[in-house]
Amino acid sequence: MLKDLKGFIRLSGWSSLTLRFNGWLALTLLAILAGISGSAYSAPKTVLVLGDSLSAEYGLARGTGWVALAEEKLRTQKIDAAIVNASVSGETTSGGRSRLPALLEKYKPALVVIELGANDGLRGLPVAAAQANLQAMADAAKHSNARVMLVGMRMPPNYGRDYADKFYAMYGTLAKQINAPLVPFMLEGVADKPELFQPDRLHPVASAHPVILANIWPTLQKTLKAK
Repeated sequence: MLKDLKGFIRLSGWSSLTLRFNGWLALTLLAILAGISGSAYSAPKTVLVLGDSLSAEYGLARGTGWVALAEEKLRTQKIDAAIVNASVSGETTSGGRSRLPALLEKYKPALVVIELGANDGLRGLPVAAAQANLQAMADAAKHSNARVMLVGMRMPPNYGRDYADKFYAMYGTLAKQINAPLVPFMLEGVADKPELFQPDRLHPVASAHPVILANIWPTLQKTLKAK
C-alpha cells in the first residue's frame, strides 16, 4: 500500500516540496481511510420490542407511544440503535412465544425487550404458564445471540392479593434466572392516576407515555451501552 501511494504521487506530479511523503503520513492516511471505511459499513444495533397494546400505541396517534419516544431519544442522544416495534394489541405470552422465532430470524436483533404478560393476568391465566412462555422467549433470544430485557407489570387488586403478588414476583424471579435487566413496573407513576387513562381504564393516554418511557429508559440505555 505504501509503494502504491508513492507511485500515485509521482504520477500526479506532486513534488517532495509540495508534499513531504514519509511513513508517518502514509500510516495517517491509511488510518483515516480505515476509519471512514469502518464507519461506512457499521450498522446500528437492532432493538426488537415484543409487547402488547401498551407498546403498540392502542388508541393513540402514531408516534406518541413510549416506543416511538424511545426511538427519538436514541436519535437525540446519538445512540447507535434502531427499534423494531413488533408489539400487537391483545398479545399474550403464548402469542409472543409463537411469533418470536420468525422475528429473530428476520431482524436478527441485538436486544429483545419483552413487554408481555398483562393480557395473561387480565384473563386470569396461570402464572406458571406465563413464566414458562417468558422463559422460552428469553431462551430463544439468547440462542440467536440477542440479549433480553424484561418489562414487568402489576395486576389490579381486584384480581386477588395472592394472584397479584405471584404475578408481579414472576418478573423478578425470571430476571434473576436468566440474568436479564428488569423494569419492575412500566406503569409506575401512571397506574394510580385515573386521568392518565383512556375511557376503557386500561390503556394510558398519550400524555402518560413520557412517564412510561422515564420508567423504561434508564434500563434500556444501560443495557444498550453494556458490552
